[in-house]
Amino acid sequence: MPTNTDIIATLYLAFGNGDIPTVLGILSEDVSWTEAEGLPYGGLYIGRDAVMENVFMKLGSEWNDFSAEAKEYVSQGDSVVAIGQYSGTFLATGKPFVAPFAHIWKMRDGQVHTFQQITDTVLMQAAMS
Repeated sequence: MPTNTDIIATLYLAFGNGDIPTVLGILSEDVSWTEAEGLPYGGLYIGRDAVMENVFMKLGSEWNDFSAEAKEYVSQGDSVVAIGQYSGTFLATGKPFVAPFAHIWKMRDGQVHTFQQITDTVLMQAAMS
């Protein structure tokens, strides 16, 4: 049986490969997804469809080579924290960015129940303006 860390590592691998159906399958149907305030995508989204529409579709259509690479995992109980780095180029400006992130994943029954993004929003905003 895969550990919570294994499940989250699979999610990052799928995201990196553009396999969004696998990513969505790891999210619970009623996932609570929080993007950092200070970003155009900032806010709380409830459910897979809301995450797809308000986060993944925008990242896919507004960025070139957007990536979220987890470099380290810290796990305790039902929580997994992924520490890593974003990168990409904003299509409208042609400006690249690199920013550190910490993602807090809370698991329930082998699926993501909640997600919390922590990142340097100023670095991402600079690429968008």
